[in-house]
Amino acid sequence: MSLYKKVLKPLLFKADPEFVHDRFVFFGSLLGRFYITRKVCSLFFEYQNKILEQDILGIHFQNPIGLSAGFDKNAELIDIMPSVGFGFVEVGSITGNVCLGNPKPRLWRLKNSQGLVVHYGLKNDGCEAIAKRLQKKMQKKIFEIPVGVSVAMTNCQENINIESAIRDYVKAFKTLEPFGAYITINISCPNALGGQPFIDPEKFSQLFRALDTIPTQKPIFIKFSPDMSDLELDRLLAVARNHRIHGIICANLTKKRDNPNIFETNVPEKGGMSGKIVQDMSDNMLAYIYKKEGKRFVLVGSGGVFNAEDAYRKIRLGASLIQLITGMIFEGPQLIGQINKGLAELLKRDGFNNVSEAIGKGVIY
Repeated sequence: MSLYKKVLKPLLFKADPEFVHDRFVFFGSLLGRFYITRKVCSLFFEYQNKILEQDILGIHFQNPIGLSAGFDKNAELIDIMPSVGFGFVEVGSITGNVCLGNPKPRLWRLKNSQGLVVHYGLKNDGCEAIAKRLQKKMQKKIFEIPVGVSVAMTNCQENINIESAIRDYVKAFKTLEPFGAYITINISCPNALGGQPFIDPEKFSQLFRALDTIPTQKPIFIKFSPDMSDLELDRLLAVARNHRIHGIICANLTKKRDNPNIFETNVPEKGGMSGKIVQDMSDNMLAYIYKKEGKRFVLVGSGGVFNAEDAYRKIRLGASLIQLITGMIFEGPQLIGQINKGLAELLKRDGFNNVSEAIGKGVIY
């Protein structure tokens, strides 16, 4: 931990954040190609404990800590992520067509707020190219941990039209369905043309009427925006109950610049924000949905996880699984093993025999 935070991080944080991200993806992909480098990484980073294992929706998770969509946009890091200690990864978001994303610059650090401003605009290689990549990895039996696939609509002028946007989702879903342990429908990207049209309940239902017709046995998750009001959330939950939706990810990036957890005065006007900035919003959404829906939906807590206590709080507020990106960028790749080790200790301290027993225990009715 001290090596990363005292030596590497100060150097990396002086460079352009997108350049650093691209180098990490390249280096991580390289490490993942070889058995010996994967095993060396495991020795440094991985932590295992039976208390952290769960079977959820027919999927076995060795631990509840996963990589959020948005880091491994093109499914290039699946080989190495188990060795870093993750219990699952989610690739994407992946769109129906190749998407170049928004113009640069499109990624900024908020050091004082421990967050990022992200304006990538769903940059990815498109569902067909990524499906070929996943097919090759599946043939080599690379998938050591569950790999979720996040799909979204291509960020383009045509998809301002709702029918076109739905066709884009359907194309990506059909193309990638064979490869994901589960599929996430990302309706909450804050950086695409046309905004977030499927937060509207009627359009949300229209989208899922189309997706429901696609044959699959895979669990389906939906990724919500943290910026929704309780009334907006209630309306989407009412629709979700009537469709093939098994889980909810709480939550995506926030666009609200009046957030009290922002300590910078020069925040870029465009883009969504991650990290500690969205932590309270994520926690509040988890507790709200769990209190309202109980165990109807599997909840995934995402936003502001920088240590075991952060992850444990989300679990106690109703999350069965946890996702992160920003915490790893600020704290280093050893964070995943540290969180898992700390979680095991917290669970034992509180008398739980398995992480599943702690889910929702902190929700006040």
